[in-house]
Amino acid sequence: KMASTAAGKQRIPKVAKVKNKAPAEVQITAEQLLREAKERELELLPPPPKQKITDEEELNDYKLKKRKGFEDNIRKNRTVISNWIKYAQWEESLKEVQRARSIYERALDVDHRNIALWLKYAEMEMKNRQVNHARNIWDRAITILPRVNQFWYKYSYMEEMLGNIAGCRQVFERWTEWEPEEQAWHSYINFELRYKEVDKARSIYERYTLLMGSNWIKYARFEEKHGYIAHGRKVFERSVEFFGEEHVNENLFVAFARFEEKQKEFERVRVIYKYALDRIPKHQAQELFKFYTVFEKKFGDRRGIEDVIVSKRRFQYEEEVKASPHNYDAWFDYLRLVESDADPDTAREVYERAIANIPPIQEKRHWRRYIYLWINYALYEELEVKDPERTRQVYQACLDLIPHKKFTFAKIWLLYGQFEIRQKNLQAARRGLGTAIGKCPKNKLFKGYIELELQLREFDRCRKLYEKYLEFAPENCTTWIKFSELETILGDTERARAIFELAIGQPRLDMPEVLWKSYIDFEIEQEEFDNTRGLYQRLLQRTQHVKVWISYAQYELSIDTSDRLQRCRGIFEEGNKGLRSCEEKEERLMLLESWKEFEQEFGSDTTRERVKKLLPEKVKKRRKLTAEDGSDAGWEEYYDYIFPEDAANQPNLKLLAMAKMWKRQQQEEDEEEEDEEDENNGGTHLSEISSSISISLAASPSRLNSGATERAVTCPCHSSRATDPSAFPMTARTKSEVSC
Repeated sequence: KMASTAAGKQRIPKVAKVKNKAPAEVQITAEQLLREAKERELELLPPPPKQKITDEEELNDYKLKKRKGFEDNIRKNRTVISNWIKYAQWEESLKEVQRARSIYERALDVDHRNIALWLKYAEMEMKNRQVNHARNIWDRAITILPRVNQFWYKYSYMEEMLGNIAGCRQVFERWTEWEPEEQAWHSYINFELRYKEVDKARSIYERYTLLMGSNWIKYARFEEKHGYIAHGRKVFERSVEFFGEEHVNENLFVAFARFEEKQKEFERVRVIYKYALDRIPKHQAQELFKFYTVFEKKFGDRRGIEDVIVSKRRFQYEEEVKASPHNYDAWFDYLRLVESDADPDTAREVYERAIANIPPIQEKRHWRRYIYLWINYALYEELEVKDPERTRQVYQACLDLIPHKKFTFAKIWLLYGQFEIRQKNLQAARRGLGTAIGKCPKNKLFKGYIELELQLREFDRCRKLYEKYLEFAPENCTTWIKFSELETILGDTERARAIFELAIGQPRLDMPEVLWKSYIDFEIEQEEFDNTRGLYQRLLQRTQHVKVWISYAQYELSIDTSDRLQRCRGIFEEGNKGLRSCEEKEERLMLLESWKEFEQEFGSDTTRERVKKLLPEKVKKRRKLTAEDGSDAGWEEYYDYIFPEDAANQPNLKLLAMAKMWKRQQQEEDEEEEDEEDENNGGTHLSEISSSISISLAASPSRLNSGATERAVTCPCHSSRATDPSAFPMTARTKSEVSC
C-alpha cells in the first residue's frame, strides 16, 4: 500500500516550455533531411559476409537453418502463398523434388484455388520430366478450376509437345463441354488443321456456331479458304435463316456480298445488298451503304450508282423525319430529293405525310415554315405534274386549314389568285382575294389585289380597293401617296389634290414627312407655285424643323423670278428667328451654315458679313451627371454654341473675348522674352534685371499685396511696353509670378 501510494505521488515531469518561439535563422526542410541521410548512407547496412561450405556437415547445417527460416515464415502467415512457392523453389534448386512436391501439396491444402500455385507445381514436374505427375496435377487443376483457360492451354500444349495427339484431342473435348469462349474453339480448330483434319475442324465449327449463335462469317471463310464454295454459300444462307429478320447483322450481309463478289456473282451481290437494306434499320446500315456504293461504282452502271446514292439519302431522311416529324427543314430536303428522282405518286405520298404534321400551337411563328410545305406542294402539282384541278384542291385545303381568325398568310391568298389568273379564271381569282380581304384584311393582301387590277387595267376597281384599303388603314401614308399617284397618272389632278388634302388632315399618320414631301413634289410638278408656298407655310405651322426651312429656301431659290434671292434670304431670316426658341442649337447652326453657303454664292460682302456675325461660338463646357439612383456620377464635357443675337449670352461672350485677348497677349510677351534672353549675356543682364525688379517691387508694394490684375513689373529689355489692366479679367499676379 505504501509503495502504491508512493508510486501514486510520483509526478510526471513537466514539458520544458519554449521561451523563444521565433523561427530559427537557418531553416531546414524535410527534403534536405532526406538528402543528407542519403548522402551519409545512414540507413544502408553492410552486406553479410560470404560463407563458403566446405563439407557435408556445414551443408546440412545450412539446409537446417534455411528450412527453419522458411518454416518459421510459413508458421507466421500461412496464407502468404509466395512463402510456400519460395520454399518449394529452394528445395527444387537442391534437387529435393520430393520435398518440393510435399511443400506444394501442403500449400494446396491451404489455398487450392490459387492459380499461380498450380502453375508453379505443374511446371516443376515438367522441368524434372515427371510427365505422369504433371498430368495428374493438370487433371486435378482443370477439375477444381475448369473456368481457368490457362490450365487447359498448358495441358493441351504439353500433350501436343509429347506427341500424344489423342490425349490432346481428349483435353480439348473435355474443355468444349464447358462451353468456353471463342478463342478456345479456335485453338481446337487450329489444332485439328495442323494435322490436316478438315472434316473434324468443320464439325467443331458446326458445333460452335450452333451453340453460340455467332462466328458464321469465320465458318464461311474457313470453307472458302479450303475450296468448298458451295459449303461456304450454304453457311451464309443458314446464318441468314438463323438470325431471321428481327436480328439481322450488317456485317453478315457485307461478308456474304463480298463472298459472292469474289465468285463473280454480281446479280446475287446486288440482291443481297437490296435485301439487307430493306430489313436493317437505317442508322445501323452505314457500312452496308458504303460497300454497296463501292460495289456499284466498280461493277454497276450509272443508273445503279444513282439509285444507291438516292436510296441512301432517302433512308437518312426517313430516319430524320421519324425522329422529329415537325422538323420541316428535313421534310424540305426529303421532298427535294423525291421530286428529282421519284414518280409523282411517291412524291404525293411524301407531301401528304409532310403536311399531316400540323404545328401543335396556333401561333404564326410556328406555322411559317410549315406553310411552305403547302406552297411547294401546290407548285409541284401545277408545274411538274401539270394537274390544275389537284393544285386547286391543295390551295383550298390549305386555306381551310389556316386559322384565319388568329392569323393568316397573305402569300397563300395571292398565290391562289395568281394561279386562277394563269388558268384564265378571273372570277375565281377575284372571289378568292375578296374573301381574303373580307376575312382577314392585311396590307400585303390589298397591295397584291391592287397590283393585280392595275395589270388588268381595271382602274375603277383599283379606286374601290384603295378606298377599302384606306378605311382599313387610314394612317398608312404610302397608300395615300400611291392612290394620289394613280389619279395623277389618270390625269385627274383635282382628285389627286383632294386625296392629299384628306391625307394631311388625318389625325394620325405613320410617315407624315413623306406624305408632305410627296404633296409638295406634286404641286411643284403641276407648277402651282402659290400652292407650294401655301403648303410650306402650313407645314411650318405644324413643325419648325430645320430641314423644312432649308427645303423652303431652296425651293424659292429654284423658281426663276426676279425677287427669288430676297424671298430666299427672307425665309432664312424668318427661320433663324423661329429657331431661336429651339433647344437643339445644332439645327439652328445647320440653318445658318446653309444660309452662309447661299450668301457665298449669291450674296454681297455686306450680307456675308452679316451672316458671319450671326454664327455662334463653339464653347467646351462641363455638366454634372446624375445616376439613376440619384447619386453623383461625376462630370462630363460637352460643346455648346453661344449665338451673338441672344441677349442673355452677351456677358458670356464678352468674358470669353476678354479671356482670349489676354491669352493671346500673354503668348506674344512670352515669345519676346525668350528672344531677348537668347540675345543677351547671362551674368550682367541678370543683375540688371534683379535690381530693376527690386526697385519696382519697392515702388509698388500695394499693387502686389492687393492682387491687382495689372502686370506692373517688367524687365529692362521691354520696360517701355505698358499693359492694359482691363485685358486680364481672369488673373491676379503675385510676387511669385513676377518674372521676366
